[in-house]
This record gives sequence, C-alpha cells and structure tokens, in this order.
Amino acid sequence: MREHRREPVDGPVLVLGTGLIGTSVALALRRAGVEVVLEDASAIALQEAVYRGAGAVLGDQQPTLVVVAVPPDAAAQSLAQSSMRFTDATITDTTSVKGHILDTAVVLGADPARLVGGHPMAGREVSGPAAARADLLDDRLWIVTPSGHEEEEHLARVLRLIDTCGASVTSMDAAEHDAAVALVSHAPQVLASTLASVLVDEPAERIGIAGQGMADTTRIAASNADLWAQILRANARPVAGVLRRLVDRLEVAATSLEAGDHSDLTPVIDILEQGRQGQSRLPGKHGSVATSYAVVPVMVEDKPGELARLFVAAGALHINLEDVRIEHVLGRPSGLVDLFVRSDAEQALKEGLVQAGFDVRA
Repeated sequence: MREHRREPVDGPVLVLGTGLIGTSVALALRRAGVEVVLEDASAIALQEAVYRGAGAVLGDQQPTLVVVAVPPDAAAQSLAQSSMRFTDATITDTTSVKGHILDTAVVLGADPARLVGGHPMAGREVSGPAAARADLLDDRLWIVTPSGHEEEEHLARVLRLIDTCGASVTSMDAAEHDAAVALVSHAPQVLASTLASVLVDEPAERIGIAGQGMADTTRIAASNADLWAQILRANARPVAGVLRRLVDRLEVAATSLEAGDHSDLTPVIDILEQGRQGQSRLPGKHGSVATSYAVVPVMVEDKPGELARLFVAAGALHINLEDVRIEHVLGRPSGLVDLFVRSDAEQALKEGLVQAGFDVRA
C-alpha cells in the first residue's frame, strides 16, 4: 500500500459518478480509511461500486468534498448542482477538459470560491466500476487548474484529496491544460482510432501478419467511443489545431511518396528524423528526463511461471530492470521479452541469464 505524505483528506467525500475514475478515486480513499459515499444515475454502476467496496450509497451525510466524475457532457451541470446542493462543500472534478466545463459550471450556478478544477492523468482502455483499481492513481500526475477565485481552504482540501489517492499534483492554467491534453492525449486518440479504422475493410490475411508495432500504435483505439466523442466535443478547437498540423505533415509525406520509386524522399526523411527528436523529449521513468537504455532480448516459452522465473533470475544478479516489453511470436507458443537496463549492466545480465539457462538473443 502506498503511504500518503500528509493526513488523509477529511470525509465524508462524495464521489458523484462510479465509472472507472470515480470508483478508483473512491477505492483509493477507502484504502486510506476515508469515509466515502457514492451517487450515480446508473443504479447498476452504483451497485457494482458498492459491492467492490468503494463506499456506501449517499444518505443524509453532508460531504466535506464532492468529486464529480461524470462524462464531459454532464460535468458542468453536475458541478453546478453539487455546489448548490452542498453549500459548504469543496467541489472538484476529474474531467479531462477544463476551460469550457468550469466556465459553464460557474454560469450555471457553481460557487467559484469552492470550485477547484482537477484532472487525474490516469485511465485504462476498459471502463466502468469493474475496471477500477485502488492503485490506479498511485504516482500518476493529477492536474489542478485554479481559477484564482477559489478560497485557500478549498484548494488545500483538493490537494489533500490528491495526496490521499497517491497521486502527484501539478498546477496549470485551464486554457494551457486544454492545449496540453489536446497534444498528448486527445489528438493521439483520434490518430490511433483513425489508423485502426483502416483495418475494418482490409483482408484478414493482411491483418494477420500484424506485429507489436500495430498493436502498440492502435492500443487506445479500444477505448469507449461515446466517452471520447464527448471529450473531443468539449475540447474541439485545441484538438483540431493539433490534427491540422498532423494532416499537413502527412500530406507532405504522401505527396513525396506518390511520386514513385524515384521520388525525392527528403521530406519524408525530415519527418522521420523530427519524429525521433520529438519522441526523445517524452518524459522518462518517474517523469525524469528520458534515458537511453540497453536492451537484452530473451525468448521465453508462453507458459505459467516463465516470466516470474526470468525476473527472479535478473533480481538474483542484483540488476534493476528499468523497463520490460513483451512481443508474442507469430504462430509459436513463445514470446520475445526485451529487458531494458543501464548500459553498464547489459553484459552482466546477458551472461547471468545464459548461465541460468535462458535463450538470450543477440
């Protein structure tokens, strides 16, 4: 269990919306011993969250804090209604779009002195309370977007909520937040879904040779389409701006390639090189500067206990695995496991695993 760094947030906390994020927030709070009450328009989702230990159904309790974890289309109205129902409570949310939703909530009646926008940067491709986990937010970034109108006690309570849930906080202007998530989250969803949509009408024999690259690139395309439509509608202009930049670059690449085998591929090469540079700017482990690691590939049988045996062997060599990637081999009951380690540990790991009987590839 992750230990929070300060006293847990004071309860009861009302979590309004028992989907993946709302239920995960509730489970994290319950893990810390906080009283949690729940409310959801879906009786089935609410019952499932209660069954999983996320909290009790809201009765006559007066929450100190309300966490609105509903889809974007309902978020502004829910924030306003919660503010008017619970006139002393701190009000926050988990919506992935901030500017439009928070502004609309205030217009609809939310008290700006008690309203603190929030966005935990966590999620899964599956949704609903059954997919929730108490550790989903551990060591994940949780963005707050203060407006400057909130009172200090309410901002402090939201910061305690974030700490209690195991996340790390950062503060951003609402407009800057929306521009940032358009770049790193919302546009990538559209790209992944667009690429995956091309597969729909392709012959099965073409799709059948797909490897890990296609799987990695389209992984998030499995996400809930209705929820993403709401997110994109709420952050339409920033996302459209990113997509326009991408379309322009794709058009350059397509035009160059359409010229045939003898075309000048300099524009494509420029894009590929800029892609390498851009990818290197992504944060590394724990949000630090990205580090280049040595890769030790190991072929293992796809059967129970093999991965555990491999990790135990690496641990016995006192070598820290910085990252792990698994690619299942086409047509064979085995998988290629790439072990990422510091370069000064590469040779020792290779030799130690070979001595332990593992099939280490060059």
